[in-house]
Amino acid sequence: MALRRALSAAGRRWAQRLCSAARGDTIFAVSSGHGRCGVAVIRTSGPGSRGALQSLTGRPELPPPRILALRRIRDPATAEPLDRGLVVWFPGPRSFTGEDCAELHVHGGPAVVSGVLRALGRLPGLRPAEPGEFTRRAFRRGKLDLTAAEGLGDLIRAETEAQRRQALRQMEGELGRLYQRWSETLTQALAHLEAYIDFSEDDNVEEEVLSQGEGWQDGGGAGTPHPCCPPHPATSPCSPPAVDATVRALEQEIGAHLRDGRRGELLRGGVRAVIAGPPNVGKSSLLNLLCQRPAAIVSPVAGTTRDVVEVALNVGGYPLVLSDTAGLRDATDPVEQEGVSRARDRLRQADLVLAVLDAAAVPTEPAGLGAALGSLLPPATPCILVLNKADLLRGGGGALRDACARGDPLPPATLLSCKTGEGLNHLLELLARQLARLCGDPLAGSPSLTQSRHSLHLGDCAAALARYGRERRRDLGLAAERLRLARRHLGRITGHVGAEDVLDIIFRDFCVGK
Repeated sequence: MALRRALSAAGRRWAQRLCSAARGDTIFAVSSGHGRCGVAVIRTSGPGSRGALQSLTGRPELPPPRILALRRIRDPATAEPLDRGLVVWFPGPRSFTGEDCAELHVHGGPAVVSGVLRALGRLPGLRPAEPGEFTRRAFRRGKLDLTAAEGLGDLIRAETEAQRRQALRQMEGELGRLYQRWSETLTQALAHLEAYIDFSEDDNVEEEVLSQGEGWQDGGGAGTPHPCCPPHPATSPCSPPAVDATVRALEQEIGAHLRDGRRGELLRGGVRAVIAGPPNVGKSSLLNLLCQRPAAIVSPVAGTTRDVVEVALNVGGYPLVLSDTAGLRDATDPVEQEGVSRARDRLRQADLVLAVLDAAAVPTEPAGLGAALGSLLPPATPCILVLNKADLLRGGGGALRDACARGDPLPPATLLSCKTGEGLNHLLELLARQLARLCGDPLAGSPSLTQSRHSLHLGDCAAALARYGRERRRDLGLAAERLRLARRHLGRITGHVGAEDVLDIIFRDFCVGK
């Protein structure tokens, strides 16, 4: 009773699901999305999948595994034909979930889909799936780890090419393999340290195990140490790497992984960009021009925009969350003051700023332009300078064009006319370059962090490794505990340790049927 009271609501739900799985529940759901479509895919998973497929097709023999077969689908209760479609049989463990699975590819009309779902629901032992339950079962049967499951969820939600590439890379296990390699390195270091603690007094393990070895050394043979007992450095053909050096190298590698500028998180959630500038310089017009629709009210009256208007865009394959804000000035109207306050809050949170100025009202030399920009934005703010109303410039604005092309000390800058569209292509090129710089190439180098949960556990892991060095000089037992703690945090990322408390968070945003 005390244990039950201690369980959280999420823990109780998870315990109920485990009991259902232990009873042999078979789940079903539409896995192809909802609404009218040409083909709808209805999936089942669990021990009742074989009987469900036999009942709905009215045939005792199943089609060959993983081969589509044309079958008439009937309601087992009434023998009424429901549709004529394709069926696939996936015997476990060679299926997505690792269990017996079946798929019914039927016509996507709502009446057909609901009829098949009702027929499945009347079969004993079958129940509708919860959101993400298919993927959860795949995780529980070792078909994928939590990072791959998160990558699958990101792939389903991906809206741009760069998001798709990053999510596919994570779903295929690259991030999980990186963390697993680190975990194995920690496991080996911990084994060497504990061997030294247990056996050093008997001279079975020497001090070199901790602090002097520099790696595997060729001793004239190709022997491999027993995985459970580190060899004696003086007698084995291979010497284990020094624990201290291994821990230091791993701490540096994890630190470099954390210092990636949040590239993966920005790509996953979208770069948050803010259009900022004085009143009546064309900020709302710029938003409408970029999203190609009247998302914001445009008026010649200064101070029209009072609240933040936000739109999501795809620029060069990168996701952009663009916000139009109130004009920055010392307002006297209380409503406008609130709008300006919200604009400044967004500026402090922005990953990128489109700083808009009136091209007809700014200095033409770079120093003057830089001063005007500096009075508008906080120092070191990543930005693109947009000089709007270029159509009002006399003589084509040659001096301003030269200043924009010169670059330093100015940020990337361009002349633009929201009225005529002149300069829009150049602005989009600058924007795409900035987004690529912030998000990086999702296919290059090591896979990037994509979740704040990863950053949290990796930060705790790095902190534990840093404390190892201090504890090592005082108490080897405490130092070993730091390595255990670091390994535990890595395991929580992939789900190999303490996964239950994060499963609901990870899977709650999955769609039903996945």
